[in-house]
Amino acid sequence: MSDLLLLGLIVGLTLLLLLTLLAFAGYSGLLSGVVVSAGSPPIRNVTVAYKFHVGPYSETGRLFTESCSVSPKLRSIAVYYDNPHMVPPEKCRCAVGSILSEGEESPSSELIQLYQKFGFKVFSFPAPSHVVTATFPYTSTLSIWLATRRVHPALDAYIKGRKLCAHPRLEIYQQDQIYFMCPLARQGDFYVPEVKETERKSRGPTEATDAQMDGTGADTMSDTSSVSLEVGPGSRETSAATLSPGVNSRGWDDGDTRSEHSYSESGASGSSFEELDLEGEGPLGEPRLSPEAELLGAAKWPREPSTPEKGEE
Repeated sequence: MSDLLLLGLIVGLTLLLLLTLLAFAGYSGLLSGVVVSAGSPPIRNVTVAYKFHVGPYSETGRLFTESCSVSPKLRSIAVYYDNPHMVPPEKCRCAVGSILSEGEESPSSELIQLYQKFGFKVFSFPAPSHVVTATFPYTSTLSIWLATRRVHPALDAYIKGRKLCAHPRLEIYQQDQIYFMCPLARQGDFYVPEVKETERKSRGPTEATDAQMDGTGADTMSDTSSVSLEVGPGSRETSAATLSPGVNSRGWDDGDTRSEHSYSESGASGSSFEELDLEGEGPLGEPRLSPEAELLGAAKWPREPSTPEKGEE
């Protein structure tokens, strides 16, 4: 009799644990629908403090920890420039940090100096007229893990299905929501200077090969010639300024910022956003604490069954 009672208790506790886990997963967004749309951006122009990272996206957790430790109440932001399905993990580029100010408000010089003291750089992103956007509940650490596995595939399908040119990919963590945003205009203004520098370094060997072939009289535009695969990242209606106390801001020029398999080539034909049914929402509300580092560093973009088509600007 005691054995049956003990077995019943074990079964009951096991069921209770499973129900608790399921309830927690549902609370974290497991059953939430992912709606992707094109419309107005969820944020206005922002000034951010960031650190640039080249390597697996799973290693970015420490950057979120660093930015959050400087000022825990600021919103966290990440900008991903490369598609991890197509670019080797060690070459994936991103910028991670905190939003210092939004809209007409300017960050205080004390706040800028504080972040610069810890090795962060300061940059401004504009408010594009139209973006591809999606949201996901942010109620627990599990929400971050679920979002990376549900939202990114939905964004990929939306962009590919409508043959859009939408890049790079931003994540903004605020209050009880994670906002995902892919600009459809002014994309070049979202590329931090380090991206351009990595492009220069990666183009160096290719340009050297082209110079050698020119010297031998070979046709550099033939099928066997070495040709740079990068293309400009998008419109640059207004340069994004790098802010630094006591130093004049420096604009972004029209240099090349796209890798061979960056998100700027994920669209199939680069359709204009004017052809879309735009349903975006307005600016975000008040800030919340930054997401937990261990799940922000989790692997993003679960591998898709097929590779997105390569697009044109």
